[in-house]
Formats: sequence, C-alpha cells, structure tokens
Amino acid sequence: MDVLQELKKNIGKVMIGNERTVDLVLTAVLAKGHVLLEDVPGTGKTVMAKSLAKSIRGEFGRIQFTPDLLPSDVTGLNYFDAKSGEFVFSKGPAFCNILLADEINRATPKTQSSLLECMAERQITVDGVTRPLEEPFLVIATQNPLETLGTFPLPEAQMDRFLMKISMEDLTSTQEIAMVNRFLVDEPLAELTAVCEKEEIAALQKKCCQIYLHPELLSYLVAIVQESRRNSRIASGISPRGTLAFVRACQGYAMVQGRTYVVPEDMKAVAVPVLAHRLTMNAGMDDGKAARSAVEEILGTVPVPTENWQGR
Repeated sequence: MDVLQELKKNIGKVMIGNERTVDLVLTAVLAKGHVLLEDVPGTGKTVMAKSLAKSIRGEFGRIQFTPDLLPSDVTGLNYFDAKSGEFVFSKGPAFCNILLADEINRATPKTQSSLLECMAERQITVDGVTRPLEEPFLVIATQNPLETLGTFPLPEAQMDRFLMKISMEDLTSTQEIAMVNRFLVDEPLAELTAVCEKEEIAALQKKCCQIYLHPELLSYLVAIVQESRRNSRIASGISPRGTLAFVRACQGYAMVQGRTYVVPEDMKAVAVPVLAHRLTMNAGMDDGKAARSAVEEILGTVPVPTENWQGR
C-alpha cells in the first residue's frame, strides 16, 4: 500500500489539485480497467497520463485520433523487408504500458474498434498472429464534450469497455496560482522520476482481487445494479460486465485508500464514474447529465447496510 501513497505523492509533484481524479485513475490501474477522460482541452489529461507512466517506469504511448487514422496506425503492421526477404512486424503505439488515446471520438468507428481487442483481452492480432501486451496496460482515452463537428460518438459496446468515465477537477484560485508558480521556472514533468517498477503494479493488480467484500455489501452492490434495470428513466441498465467492473472498482478504490476491505463509502465514490456512462436513458430524458443524476437517485434510494466490514 505504501507504493500507492508514493505514487500519489509523486504524481502530485506535477498535478495540482485533482486528488480525487488521481485516486480514480489509480483505481482503474489496480482494477485492470481503462479510463475515458471527458474534458475540454488544456486541463491536464496528457500530463496525468505521462506522470503516471513515468512514475511506474512504464512505456508511454500516444495516439492522436483523426478521421484519416487507420487501424494499423494503432496496432502496427507487417511490411516486406527487402534486405531479409521476408515480412517483418512493426509494432504500433498500442504496444506500451500507458496508452493515451487523444480525442478518440475523432476517429472512424473502424479505427475506434481496433482498440477493443487490446482493451478487453490485452492482446493484438495482426494478420492472424496474436501478440500479448505487457502488464500493466492502461488506456486513457480523451474526448472533448463541447465539440461535435467531425466526431464519431463511441458506441455503447465500446463505452462499456471503459471501467470509468471521469473529468478533471476545476482548480481553485489558490491551486491555480500554485500551478503557475510551479511551472514558472521549472518543468516538473521533465524532472519526474519513477517511484516504483511496473512489475510492482502488476503484483498489486493481483492483490486487488483479494480485497475483502462483505456479503452484505455485495448484496447492496447488486441491489444498485438491479435498480438501474427497473428505473423508469433508464432504457437500458447496467450489464453483467458493468456489475463486475463495479466490484473491481470498489476493491481498487479501497486499496488506494489503504484498506484491505471495502466500505460503503468506496462504493459511493466510484458509482457515478463506473455506472453512469453505461446507462442508456429514455428518449427526451438525456440532457447530458441525466445518467449521472439517475445513479445518484438510485444511491439515495437503495438502503445502505451497516456491519463490521472487516469481518470474514
């Protein structure tokens, strides 16, 4: 657990504020999930991804998604090497530990779907040959919520592949002054050093599955999911994949908080980021914030159990 505190502290050398966002991104790493960051340009999304990659001494990959981007630009391709007289595989930028998929909704659906295999199965297949990706592997995809011209909205199947959808936090005036002062004469990201190895993160991912979830809390979690399928405002509720994602996120968040067991506060902290983007709202009820408010309404409706959550 000390490794996670060191990671948060190290990323904090570059990221001012955004403590909750950092916690959620680390939760996704531990839960072996992926993150969709929806925010306006210039809020630090790229800096967040690079800081994480440098902190774990991981390989960072970045893809700028555009309408003319091809699937092979993501995964790599085989080319004929005249010198050797045979085909050679050239790896794409997806062969890394932390992949920033910038403005993912600007690419065509065909190119967007090229990420599905590596996100879900952590492998890439090109010309019939499957190559596994190195652990840990995390996709941080970004999209601009204000821009719709020239974009291709992510289909429900791909949205469901993301463990959570989050936004960067607004800085207070004090935090913004601190940010300017920090970057005025130095370049913190360039000076950032690793505080752990990627192998340590892979080991923590295995431990994440062992975080204790009390049977009463599991029933509470399932009740939240079931309620999403009965809510009159929701056309399509949480899928079974979403239920499993919710469980893993709760375990990961508890681990980030330094605990070996889940408490109700963990579930409430991750519910909106994990569940809201998986909901399909009824026609006329989706104003962009309807899914979020529906999850918050469900959390206020389902009674929270009280127990000693540490007991087994």
